[in-house]
Amino acid sequence: MRSTVYNLTTQHGPDETDPRDIDWAARQARAVVPFRVVDTPEGPRPLNPITDPAELPEGRGGLWHWGEAVAADALVIARLVDGPNHVLMVKRGDGNGWAIPGGMLDADETPRDAAARELEEETGLVVDAASFVELDPQGVPDPRAGRHAWMVTVPAVTVLRPGPLPAVKGLDDAVEAAWFPATWSGITEATGGHVFAAHVDILRDALPA
Repeated sequence: MRSTVYNLTTQHGPDETDPRDIDWAARQARAVVPFRVVDTPEGPRPLNPITDPAELPEGRGGLWHWGEAVAADALVIARLVDGPNHVLMVKRGDGNGWAIPGGMLDADETPRDAAARELEEETGLVVDAASFVELDPQGVPDPRAGRHAWMVTVPAVTVLRPGPLPAVKGLDDAVEAAWFPATWSGITEATGGHVFAAHVDILRDALPA
């Protein structure tokens, strides 16, 4: 099954590049979600195409990069032999609630490879990357976004064989990992509605109400 490799530069810390030195035409040509570049007193800046810029803080907000960055998220569904399906979630260490395990793609890494890697790093659960099915990439309303920085994610779904729920634990930047009923109402009840804003639509679209 084909998996896309995105032409990107992975950012492992705040990007110190002056945005006036970035080739924005080249970035626009390879963007997953089209965006505009606008003139500002500080020079050309990419304009967030996901959220109304008027509602966002100036600059990068809480993100490290300028413009678009691509992540992959691992939507893992477990089938119980005698019981309802469950979905694996992690509690983020930054206070932004419960989320699907995931994170930034490394250079030359496919979304399903990134999903499998991030899943293991954040929960200890090892799943073959080849078992993931990539969904269409989408811009997400990341609460860390700024007027000139935003996130795109590629959700990757895998369904585990029927059996007991695998043991998981919060690792890396996840302070907790847990299995929740694989319905939107089950997730909101289990988390008290504190779900990472960037993943709300992904979960609503992928799971029963």
